[in-house]
Amino acid sequence: MGLNKKQKKQLDVERKKILKLQQQLTGAKQQTDEPEEVTRIEGEIAACQERIEKIQQG
Repeated sequence: MGLNKKQKKQLDVERKKILKLQQQLTGAKQQTDEPEEVTRIEGEIAACQERIEKIQQG
């Protein structure tokens, strides 16, 4: 089953969020003053990946 325009847009938005979060994660790992920040960002990335999978499965 193909994806409609709305689903494609949602995938695009989620992928862009992941890219932004990965950049933030890199920065957070370099600055070790807030270790909980790394955990929070990793959780957000995982949530985005789950939403992508859900959209793709329909």
